[in-house]
Amino acid sequence: MVKKQNFKLTLAVLLLGGFLSLFNETILNVALPKLMTSFQVNAATVQWLSTGYILVVVVMVPLSAFLIRRFSTTQLFCGALTLFALGTFFAALSPNFVCLLSSRMLQATGTGLLVPIMMNTALKITLNEKKGFIMGVCTCVILFGPSLGPIISGELLQFASWRILFWLLLPIILITILGGILWTTSIKNIEAKAPIDVLSIILSSLGLVTIVYFLSIINSSGVQWEKYLLLAIGIISLLWFYQRQLKLNFPMLNVKLLSNKSFLLGAIILIMLQMVQFSMNILLPMIFENGLHLSPLAAALRIFPATIICSLLTLVSGKIYDKFSGALLIPGGLMVMVIGLAVMSRVTSFTSASIITLIDILIYLGISLSFAPNQSNMLVTLTAKEQTDAIAISNTFIQLGSALGTPLFVGILSNQEQKLIATGINKTTSLYSGFQLSIELATAILIIGVFIALYAEHLLKKATNK
Repeated sequence: MVKKQNFKLTLAVLLLGGFLSLFNETILNVALPKLMTSFQVNAATVQWLSTGYILVVVVMVPLSAFLIRRFSTTQLFCGALTLFALGTFFAALSPNFVCLLSSRMLQATGTGLLVPIMMNTALKITLNEKKGFIMGVCTCVILFGPSLGPIISGELLQFASWRILFWLLLPIILITILGGILWTTSIKNIEAKAPIDVLSIILSSLGLVTIVYFLSIINSSGVQWEKYLLLAIGIISLLWFYQRQLKLNFPMLNVKLLSNKSFLLGAIILIMLQMVQFSMNILLPMIFENGLHLSPLAAALRIFPATIICSLLTLVSGKIYDKFSGALLIPGGLMVMVIGLAVMSRVTSFTSASIITLIDILIYLGISLSFAPNQSNMLVTLTAKEQTDAIAISNTFIQLGSALGTPLFVGILSNQEQKLIATGINKTTSLYSGFQLSIELATAILIIGVFIALYAEHLLKKATNK
């Protein structure tokens, strides 16, 4: 356990590392048009700066549990930050698109580890009666970091080159490395060094990369059988990976946790929450920019209040969880989201940007009540040793939720929009019709989530009363 006087410093360093990794994930979103001009590439090519980054993160997240067992917190945290810093340095100097893409992927090898390290270590050094609050703090970082990226970069890009984004990020990363060296050395690992199983790493990486890539291209034009071949390869790889983990004496990831019903149901809720949360940050800018004709920066600023309020209320929900558990918080939060989404599904071209922002705040109020308590519930019946694997699995599911939600909801919006345009209906009306349909589906998914949450609480109550 970390000494009391160093606890806050240790936690602050871990949270800063996690925040920087998530902030970096979206920092180039509003810079893509400028990068297309600078490097003379098209939209499909420049999008690889996001796709390639996410694919590497998806590989690194499940690896985190194995690496946490094999290396000390200081070694792993500072090593991940060093990779992040090197990628940032090379990105700032990139003379062409290939170099920039390679640098972003190098960044991702480090940033993909930072959130699991943050959550695992923060929970490890925290007393049991305060873990709900600490999970709320970690969730606050997870929600706040990606939302702030486009706003900060949008402001900077009004008067500076895209390279300034990396040059300003670099010294903060270096300061965080110094903080890691100073304040994480007293944290002890739970296990001794674990052996490497190369085949497990290959199967996990191949399975997740092919599935996430399949989801990213499912709505694009091209040969359909090639897409579904990718999906088949991904599913077979992950099934092989799962079976292999059950047979190994030292598995890369303890997949037996998925046989724990409370954990599995919590994971399903987590995927649902992330599908909606992540997709709202893509769907709403489409309405603000294409429907209400706001600039990308103005659209980002319209979404930001919901994220701020959600991030702050997540801290409150964490404290409530520590006192009263998640029995009411999780299903109650999901119900608030259902109400907010039901109202959002009635938005039309006559609805003002301010009203849409207020409805978005209501949806994010529900997220703040349910997200962190649900993650805490997933861990509550597990041992400290199992929590390392549980955090890696839950963060992998968060990435899969993001990857699944985008093609599903955006695909429905786009298909409905194109279908109506083909019948002669104007583009704006078609856009809103597609938006309504996608939000109606999100509402239906979370109604199912409410019943899953109620059943999960019933199971958890039975398990804790034994």
